[in-house]
Amino acid sequence: MNILSIQSWVAYGHVGNASAMFPLQRLGAEVWAVNTVQFSNHTGYGDWTGDVYSGTQVARLIDGIERRGALSRCDAVLSGYMGDEGIGHAILDAVARAKKASPDCLYCCDPVIGDDDTDIYVRAGIPELIRDQALPAADIATPNLFELRLLTGLPTSTLDEVKRAVAALHALGPKTVLVTSVETNDTPSGSMDMLCSEGGHTHLLRTPRLDLQINGAGDAIAAMFLFHRIKTGSTPQAMAEAGSSIYGLLLRTHAAGAREILTVAAQDEFISPTRRFLPIAC
Repeated sequence: MNILSIQSWVAYGHVGNASAMFPLQRLGAEVWAVNTVQFSNHTGYGDWTGDVYSGTQVARLIDGIERRGALSRCDAVLSGYMGDEGIGHAILDAVARAKKASPDCLYCCDPVIGDDDTDIYVRAGIPELIRDQALPAADIATPNLFELRLLTGLPTSTLDEVKRAVAALHALGPKTVLVTSVETNDTPSGSMDMLCSEGGHTHLLRTPRLDLQINGAGDAIAAMFLFHRIKTGSTPQAMAEAGSSIYGLLLRTHAAGAREILTVAAQDEFISPTRRFLPIAC
């Protein structure tokens, strides 16, 4: 399996490609990583060094990959943090080229915009670009609950409201949707949900809630969900595999009291999760 992953990179820690690439490789995928930024560390620390790359720079890297004939072997394009609108347009151009060279290629858009505890943290224009251009081109979308609410303009306080918002997201383009960090009035205390939807069927995955504030988990789960969706052809099974792995990873990170997600130390969770959770139809 060959995946073109276009997202951010940090030298220290694990977010963006630094969170998504290794799990994919550990699962057996070949990853062609194109970085939209290169920072010393993720911005959650409050200070960092590094650069945001331009859309022109990203496009040049895609040009080089295309000249190797690689796009004809591309199974999926995965995008995350875009940096600026120019990068967004370069990503969409890469998707178009990959799909032309490999018609079965899937585009998974992780619409990185913000979260409930941070609000919007991307540059002006990025949410609109994702809503109006990236999602219509996407086969798969993996928003968190905040991003689902922002992109659709719909409430998400109950499970039924989340399902209606997911239906509205489908209407924008993606046939497959995974929503992470789902916590509604229907979620029991001490639990956290995720929800997937495809072909008119929705499934829920419920795990224990961990008292943990960590960066990079969303990037990892989007990557693993994409991998398992391609491998198994089943959206609920892909959610179960990715959700079980990310829970094990976060549990071990929590137990270690680590500030950064233990992507390398807990890598066995990607292959054989310590605890498996099963999806239920909802």
